[in-house]
Amino acid sequence: MNRLTRKAFDELGETGRFLLGVALVWFILVTFFFAAFHIPSVSMQPGLQVGDRVLVSKFAYGYSRHSLPLGLGYALPESWSGRIFGSRPEPGHVVVVRDPGQRINLIKRVVGMPGDRIEMRGGRLYINGDPVSREPQGVVRYRDRSGVLVEAAVYEETLPNGAVHTIYERTDSARLDDVGPFIVPENNLFLMGDNRDASADSREPRGLGYVHQDEVVGRAWTVLFTFASCREEEGLYCPPWRVWRGL
Repeated sequence: MNRLTRKAFDELGETGRFLLGVALVWFILVTFFFAAFHIPSVSMQPGLQVGDRVLVSKFAYGYSRHSLPLGLGYALPESWSGRIFGSRPEPGHVVVVRDPGQRINLIKRVVGMPGDRIEMRGGRLYINGDPVSREPQGVVRYRDRSGVLVEAAVYEETLPNGAVHTIYERTDSARLDDVGPFIVPENNLFLMGDNRDASADSREPRGLGYVHQDEVVGRAWTVLFTFASCREEEGLYCPPWRVWRGL
């Protein structure tokens, strides 16, 4: 091997070691600290818009096999279920979870804890027999991803623990507006989207259903930025670009 060839192999090896180091640092960061997730649907409007890049804290609730990126947790045996350094999400937290049926990440809001009785009656959320407070904030009109004109009532909802967030209600008589009661099992959570009539969540017993705490990936912390854009039209809401906005 001549000097030129040996130098080329040395440089190739150095580049390979550098890339391996970068991959290792990335793997450690997104497993134990923070990871960015893309919002693909309207289910969490108005707090999260399509196109938002959300920074998720992996250490907020401890670690499970689903803390691993790229769905690698499913490659581990079921006996590896459980959490280390675990803590439980609280009502009002926005969390990323693994949907074991579809094996994809979903982002929803925690509304029910183990032992809670959750119902929907006429579009109203009831927890343990009591209606959750919601104060009207007006009406919003916008175009959804397919260009269809949508009109929704805007409410400020306050959960029993005092957590406040904003929801959209297109109607109080949609398919999931009269369901339940659901009794949340031990070690499980009940999750819902803020865009109540455009969210497939724990109200779907054959869909997401109850979410075991081991399926929680992390807590959504802030909107890093969004590339989402919409055409401004008179009388229609067009979400502005968002950078580093807390949830």
